Amino acid sequence: QVQLVESGGGLVQAGGSLRLSCAASISMDSRYAMGWYRQAPGKQRELVAQITGSSSINYADSVKGRFTISRDNAKNTVYLQMNSLKPEDTAVYYCNAHRIWPSGDYWGQGTQVTVSS
Repeated sequence: QVQLVESGGGLVQAGGSLRLSCAASISMDSRYAMGWYRQAPGKQRELVAQITGSSSINYADSVKGRFTISRDNAKNTVYLQMNSLKPEDTAVYYCNAHRIWPSGDYWGQGTQVTVSS
């Protein structure tokens, strides 16, 4: 069973920064793509950023140039550095671990990010 624990959310003013962390209970080897998703009230969950086991990175267009995803396999932790935050970034942010083989998807409990204008 994979457990993911997020931390680092909170309330910040527009233009500010936050750094989210996600600690995994498993060894984050190359089989795992790690990602951050978010869900705002009344909206569907959407991909924010993903980093594969080979460190290929994909960002949502809305966060390119502002957010940076990284992973520390030695610490089994993935990070999301969020800069120049906007009110529209307000959402619950979820950590995801996608295992290629055997296939599996795992989610954290979510952490609230609120950006005030």
